Amino acid sequence: MVNRRDPLHNLLALTVLAYLIERPMHPYEIGKLLKQRNADRNIEYKHASLYMVVDQLARAGYIAAVGTERTGQRPERTVYAPTETGQIRLREQLRDMVAVPGKEYRKFEAALSLIVVLPPQEVPALLERRLHSLTEQARHQRAVLAAAHDVEPLFLIEYHYRLELIEAEQRFIERFRDLLASDPAALGQFWQRLHAAEPAISAIPATSDALEQG
Repeated sequence: MVNRRDPLHNLLALTVLAYLIERPMHPYEIGKLLKQRNADRNIEYKHASLYMVVDQLARAGYIAAVGTERTGQRPERTVYAPTETGQIRLREQLRDMVAVPGKEYRKFEAALSLIVVLPPQEVPALLERRLHSLTEQARHQRAVLAAAHDVEPLFLIEYHYRLELIEAEQRFIERFRDLLASDPAALGQFWQRLHAAEPAISAIPATSDALEQG
């Protein structure tokens, strides 16, 4: 049974423990590393939550204090290192994340499931706007890869993966946009009928029974 109280189900906790594999650090140093490595690309976090996560990892026995550091007049900072248990659990969790696809809730996927709410003629322009944003994202990813001459290829894997995802989404959106332009009837008549007589949302039936009768 999966232990949902395990702090490593929190991506920030997972990242903090992974960083500590490199060397013992205090939370302030970990925070600087998160910023330097642009960790917010992959995880959502606030600086205040970092100290909470460090405390959770310590209480779970995944990290332990190994000393303190003091810089100038600043208060002493506790330095942490992973325990043997923490290293084992980190590798177990990462093996599972790499090998087993998990359900990831994406806003665009949810929007597509509800696209019927929007008038069909409005959607192509919205898709064009998304394509423009994706083009900018893809350009940024390629620029990062092109500039990373001195970075070991292993540490660029996530950029290649993100670029592949962006390009796949671009291809899907282009096909969807072109289909709406050339043959909207291919998606069925319901969407067209729902919006045929009403420019306003108030004309959309309020219940599923009413929709079935429309």
